[in-house]
Amino acid sequence: MSGLFGGGPKEQRRPQLCPACGTLVGATATKCHQCGASLTFGMAAATRSLSRLMPMESPVTYGILTLSCLLYAATLVATIRGSGLQAPAGSGLGALMNLGAIDIHVLVKFGASLPWPFDLVQPWRLIMATFLHGGLLHIGFNMWVLMDVGPQVEELYGSARYLFIYVATGVGAYIVSGLIGRHVSIGGSGALLGLIGVLLAMTIGHKSAAMQLLRSQLIRWLIYIGVLGIMMSSTDNYAHAGGLISGFLLGRVMVTRPPMSDQEKTRATLLGWTTAILVAASLAIVAYGILSAS
Repeated sequence: MSGLFGGGPKEQRRPQLCPACGTLVGATATKCHQCGASLTFGMAAATRSLSRLMPMESPVTYGILTLSCLLYAATLVATIRGSGLQAPAGSGLGALMNLGAIDIHVLVKFGASLPWPFDLVQPWRLIMATFLHGGLLHIGFNMWVLMDVGPQVEELYGSARYLFIYVATGVGAYIVSGLIGRHVSIGGSGALLGLIGVLLAMTIGHKSAAMQLLRSQLIRWLIYIGVLGIMMSSTDNYAHAGGLISGFLLGRVMVTRPPMSDQEKTRATLLGWTTAILVAASLAIVAYGILSAS
């Protein structure tokens, strides 16, 4: 009878953990008594909700991989619908590089980096160019390097700081490319060189065997990339240099560990969400421009 009229035992709500500092708070609390973070709305609460949808390990690395692949698929479809997919031109390595090539006009519409002052007037291109790729081998090689290097940097700095590092070094790469290179440019290699630059900066001043081994591996990576840049005329070496320098400078000023204190976690969360919002805004601008033109 009590069940019919709304009575009976009520469900007992359990205490909850603050998403910002991990303190145990009351079941009905809306604000953490330890750090003051909102338990219902805020960056920390949004981060907690979003983390449930992402992989447990290296979520930002997988996010970058997914976004880059989705954009490649979108530009490939746009190329096929526009001028049609052309057979690879040339022979040998040239033909291999042109496999699944994206039309340059499509890349410009999707946010490729352009010579200055175009990037200055349309700064979202500095972000979008980092996630665009010009061919199947191009994206395949870059994503291979991303999955090799990215998780290491993400574990060292935490996911929020890692997202900032990837996007910031990509922007630095295309600032240098736009100022000096003076041509259309795309690809995540500038940001990947930025990750290598961060790791290289971390090894400076350390004489342990592990750090020396890591430094040797990174220098070998740089030699391989430099040789490829000389052999292949389409490589944007200016973007590579800009990304490497940006990453090295960030690696010298940022603490090489995940955020520890509540204040560090708050700053890192703010940095990560600001970067994510800028990426989302850049995607929205590109989508609006494409839809408006069609």
